[in-house]
Amino acid sequence: MSKIYFDHEKLRVYQEALRFVAFADTILGALPGKIAARDQLDRASTSIVLNIAEGNGKRSRPDRCRYLDIARGSALECAAGLDVLVVRNQLDATRAAEGKEVLVGVVSMLMGLLETFGGQVREEQADYEELAESGPEIEHE
Repeated sequence: MSKIYFDHEKLRVYQEALRFVAFADTILGALPGKIAARDQLDRASTSIVLNIAEGNGKRSRPDRCRYLDIARGSALECAAGLDVLVVRNQLDATRAAEGKEVLVGVVSMLMGLLETFGGQVREEQADYEELAESGPEIEHE
């Protein structure tokens, strides 16, 4: 990338995620079209980049963290996709390890950003016993 247009382009994690997309494309081009792991790897690698960009544009910390956490999950999904391709003899283990090296860096940087912006997004714990006792709220017209 030569000229920077948006803030997310300055992020090292974004640049590394793009590096993984380029790596994945070299693998995807060599795979038969009817392998489910192929399509999933394509979608998940794209998801990393898109969610980093979208998350970086969010103004609230919880929104930002949500998108960065989705990007982290997509990176882990890519690592699993590489494993599936290795097990199915569609990818050499050494080549998969090259991709995982990039993904480890991406996940580490995303974890650092998540910690900086307030940790991982979590739902508040619901008190299911209290909800069960009170029953569902039903509005009548």
